[in-house]
Amino acid sequence: MDSAKPVAPSKSPFRLPVAQMRQVFEPQQVQRKLDGLAERDYDTLRATYQRMLERGPQRFQVKPSGIPDMGELYATLPNFHEVLDDVKRHVALSQDSGDGLEVTPMLLLGAPGIGKTHFARKLADLLGTGMSLVPMSSMTAGWLLSGASSQWKGAKPGKVFEALVDGEYANPVIVVDEIDKASSDAQYDPLGALYSLLEHDTAQKFTDEFAEVAIDASQVIWITTANDERAIPEPIRNRMNVFWVDAPDLEAARLIARNLYRSIRDAHGWGRHFDPEPAPDVLDQLADMAPRDMRRALMTGFGNARLDNRDTVQTGDLPRSATRKSTIGFVQ
Repeated sequence: MDSAKPVAPSKSPFRLPVAQMRQVFEPQQVQRKLDGLAERDYDTLRATYQRMLERGPQRFQVKPSGIPDMGELYATLPNFHEVLDDVKRHVALSQDSGDGLEVTPMLLLGAPGIGKTHFARKLADLLGTGMSLVPMSSMTAGWLLSGASSQWKGAKPGKVFEALVDGEYANPVIVVDEIDKASSDAQYDPLGALYSLLEHDTAQKFTDEFAEVAIDASQVIWITTANDERAIPEPIRNRMNVFWVDAPDLEAARLIARNLYRSIRDAHGWGRHFDPEPAPDVLDQLADMAPRDMRRALMTGFGNARLDNRDTVQTGDLPRSATRKSTIGFVQ
């Protein structure tokens, strides 16, 4: 049964303030599984079932009371306007109904460093649900999403189970980063779980291989990122809205650099020693740098200016970058 309950306010100006409750598993099924365990075996599995019963099956489901002011997101993510438009459409659908917020799974395509993961964090901040990051390029176990059988030594639940059972929300943001770099072998397809997880109907009864209990993962907000869509199986691509994210132009890159300067300054106590805004020539130099160099360049610039007892970062304080505007993007 769903019942309305407000979400505690957040410091984020974007957070959607209204939620309802949703049941993400059946306690009776968990109790039956627990009762069926042998007394001396499966200590980790037993502890998992006990934790589920202690926490209970109810989780917050973000439900908007209206379309939030997303102006700041549009300003700080100038190359993601098409994606933000899609999110706004989903928010509009649920604002005046009893439905929770659902967002069609999305695939963000673009050059490395263009800001795909940063966008996912901002979206999680907008929704107030938090974010789980699953980096496929560094994944060492194929069962990271779906869990491993409790018969295996060192087995544990997967990321989806952890996000829903150990988290607070029925619709968390889960980011499958660099999905095109997932490596597979003859024994296990690391993307196999996505065939059911990205389909609303089958995701309602997703079964983690460790716990072997059906979990309602139908409300998860999926964001996948990739550089090359050709490495992604077509049946998985077809389950998502696909967006190509271009690099921002020079004006947008200067805006990104300015926002990054201000965010670094505001996030540190030593930031009070520096001017509230960067100089125009500093922005020009930052905008011409490779995206992953922007933050490091600013930290170097702040440090050099402080060593020289100045409150203004100058172009000479920044390191030079050999990467030109063709790869401009956002720091991930």
